[in-house]
Amino acid sequence: MIGIKESLILIVVMAVTTFVTRVIPFIIFPPGKKTPEIIAYLGKVLPYAIIAMLIIYCLKSISITQAPYGLPEFIAVLFVVLVHKWKHNLLLSIGGGTILYMVLIQFFFV
Repeated sequence: MIGIKESLILIVVMAVTTFVTRVIPFIIFPPGKKTPEIIAYLGKVLPYAIIAMLIIYCLKSISITQAPYGLPEFIAVLFVVLVHKWKHNLLLSIGGGTILYMVLIQFFFV
């Protein structure tokens, strides 16, 4: 069992690590200094690439040959797309899709 001393050390290490990772970009790219082109490019393309990777990761283990044939995943993805097109709110669409998926797999596709 971890004692109080070890717990405090863990908390301090995690806090310092979090703080340092948040501060480094401001040190490397201070205000007033032009951001390098490659960083600006990555800032434009990485969000879409990361979302694409997350979609592939979430849907990679679906079996369309066994029940429930990917229906909960398809319904949740369709929900996310429709709600996002309707409201243009990432939190609402992704959060709602996650909740819908969890409800589907817990209560309907058991």
